[in-house]
Amino acid sequence: MDKRFVLQHFPRSSGYHPEWVIAGVSGGANPLWLTEWLAGVLDLRPGMRVLDLGCGRALSSIFLHREFGVQVWATDLWFSATENLQRIRDAGVEDGVFPIHADARSLPFAAEFFDAIVSIDSFVYYGTDDLYLNSLARFVKPGGWVGIAGAGLRREIEGSVPEHLREWWTPDLWCLHSPAWWRQHWERTGIMDIELADTMPDGWQLWRDWHLAVAPDNVAEIQALEADRGSYLGYIRVVGRRVAGVQLDEPIVSVVTQYTKRPLLRSRE
Repeated sequence: MDKRFVLQHFPRSSGYHPEWVIAGVSGGANPLWLTEWLAGVLDLRPGMRVLDLGCGRALSSIFLHREFGVQVWATDLWFSATENLQRIRDAGVEDGVFPIHADARSLPFAAEFFDAIVSIDSFVYYGTDDLYLNSLARFVKPGGWVGIAGAGLRREIEGSVPEHLREWWTPDLWCLHSPAWWRQHWERTGIMDIELADTMPDGWQLWRDWHLAVAPDNVAEIQALEADRGSYLGYIRVVGRRVAGVQLDEPIVSVVTQYTKRPLLRSRE
């Protein structure tokens, strides 16, 4: 039996064929591991409506429906909804997973449509915006879950990048943050009650092992992880509930104005 990606603490993920997982690679983490880790602290029940935001190639969406019986809107900007539909059909879950092509900043859903929103290893690309949580939280019911899991920092980098990370570090990696940073980022809005913000034990090792399996040529990242050994790098998880009674502002999509002609220059006397 092929033992790749079989881990005792991820029993649900271990049942999925490694070739299927590899064929659906869309990022720098095993989406099933992260989804199982996140779902372990969410009260997901059959029939719930879940937004899987930044779903990549929909592996996490298929997993959520198969394992928890929830209906999932598999939403992504970079990856084809048509290809995701083929994968969803082949998995036999077309009745419960619905592929959507959309930008996280322009989502086509009704307010309070979802019971939960999850984001697997993609939230850092848009969620660091100070105004984004207000925009997103409108789509989940009051009391509903918002949960993220993905690559991050165990603690914030103060000052310059540590020497052992410099060869790998690029400016876009400043989007990575610690659970404490995310907790403060969400709590100060008053929109979310934070239930949990933590790191995965030995997450850096799973991060490295994933790259060794699917991207062994990514030497710089693998070496950075091995040199760091969890001092900064790891997997993070943040879970909150939308606070009931908090009024969320509707996003401004246009400003109504009326042109009135006026003199362009001061008249000369």
